[in-house]
Amino acid sequence: MKHYLDLLKNGVVAKNPVFVQVLALCPLLAVTTSAANGLAMGFATTTVMIGASSAISFMRKLIPGDIRIAVFVIVIAGFVTIIQLLLEAFAPEVNEALGIFIPLIVVNCIVFARVESFAFKNKIFISGFDAMSMGLGFTGALFIVGAIREFFGAGSIFGFEILTDSSAHMLTMIMAPGAFFTLGVLIMVSKHLQKKGGR
Repeated sequence: MKHYLDLLKNGVVAKNPVFVQVLALCPLLAVTTSAANGLAMGFATTTVMIGASSAISFMRKLIPGDIRIAVFVIVIAGFVTIIQLLLEAFAPEVNEALGIFIPLIVVNCIVFARVESFAFKNKIFISGFDAMSMGLGFTGALFIVGAIREFFGAGSIFGFEILTDSSAHMLTMIMAPGAFFTLGVLIMVSKHLQKKGGR
């Protein structure tokens, strides 16, 4: 049980893929113009990670080491295709908002890292749990960045207007510079809290 709690803590806090490992910044910076987009991208990536990690773990003894990367790509691409088809069918607005970044989950470094370093060496359940933990950490990071940018840039959260005075909105926050600024501040805060917690 402790091992699973450690995995959860690592994925969400101690080894957060965004704030600690600084991975997958391309989708993070591009889609987090709102909290909803951040959550949608996070859930899509997490679902792919859980599916791919579980499948790779199940087949790990059958996959020759010299072609493992090709197999990883095929398996991940299969799950990404399923997610994209489901989004097109049931949430076309979300699919349109996330655009090219859904297919690009295939080459997301977080997904590859967990499949290569963990799922390929461990059993199914724990591999799926590890993927879920890292996915939650990634989803949380996207949501936080998206919520901050949406609040300061548009004065709303999930589309619900909070700051009614449009003069208080900082439009830069929902543009590319706002993404870099928000991420930089959050990484700085994360590093500070980790250093403080390590004392």
